Amino acid sequence: MTEGNFVDYVKVHISSGNGGKGSAHLRREKYVAKGGPDGGDGGRGGHVIVKGNKNLWTLVHFKFKKHFKAGHGEHGSKSRSTGADGEDVYMEVPLGTVIRDTETNEILFEITEDGEEKIVLEGGMGGLGNWHFKSATNQTPRYAQPGIKGQEGHLTLELKVLADVGLVGFPNAGKSTLLSVMTSAKPKIANYEFTTLKPNLGIVEYRDFQSFVMADIPGIIEGAAEGKGLGHYFLRHIERNATLLFLIPADSKDVSKEYDILLDELRRYNPELLDKGRLVVISKCDMLDQELIAEMDEDMKEDFKDVPYMFISSVSGLGIQQLKDRLWKLLNE
Repeated sequence: MTEGNFVDYVKVHISSGNGGKGSAHLRREKYVAKGGPDGGDGGRGGHVIVKGNKNLWTLVHFKFKKHFKAGHGEHGSKSRSTGADGEDVYMEVPLGTVIRDTETNEILFEITEDGEEKIVLEGGMGGLGNWHFKSATNQTPRYAQPGIKGQEGHLTLELKVLADVGLVGFPNAGKSTLLSVMTSAKPKIANYEFTTLKPNLGIVEYRDFQSFVMADIPGIIEGAAEGKGLGHYFLRHIERNATLLFLIPADSKDVSKEYDILLDELRRYNPELLDKGRLVVISKCDMLDQELIAEMDEDMKEDFKDVPYMFISSVSGLGIQQLKDRLWKLLNE
């Protein structure tokens, strides 16, 4: 999925339909000179409904359509005929979309299942026709209820990527390169920080036609939990990943310190992120010979007692198949 088409945050304006008016009709036929009231009810206004769609991966379809207006209810008519309901309007969203009220920033609900429907704005009720108001003392009421007006509002839609594995690391750690090697995704790759500005998704094909989804998240910097760099715009995507793959380049000055900073940013953003499965991967190992890798391995044994780690190179292919095996095992434990 190309970066330009990955839209994960949009604001939309929504309007539900007005309810139709009730009818104040009095029955008049050839042989019925003074029939009673027979005005029908108005139809209800259309709802605005949010619906989950598993085939969508992004909110790009909201990029150029940001106003959603439901239909109005039809008015009631004679012979107690009820007006037709206004047409509902559906907003289809990918699974993992959080719906907020833009004004209050309150989370209204979250869509996590395919076909799940939530009414976000109800249409106005139709008015009652005059036949509802007849009584012994008022046998020919010449009035009916007007319909209730629809509502308006603004919504904020936030997508949190649903991926099995999330790549976590500093800018320029080699995350996009790894994604391009393990999947058929074509992320933008360049030798400078913040090349990736939006998450990229790719499907990793595993043995026996099995697969899992990997997400390349824009690089974390110190202070990201407070909003520095790209801040919360990418940290929220990590909440949805089952396993976190920490990518640290082999030329890092201090692998352990870099890992601690990344872990601390996740902890400050949401402590629950530390409960996820973790794997530390040292990338760009094509720059090292076997002797240097063995030396680095010895140094890491003490600091990474409780966390599995391994060495790879996206360029030479070192450890890529083993990495797929480790991730598959982590996902299925």
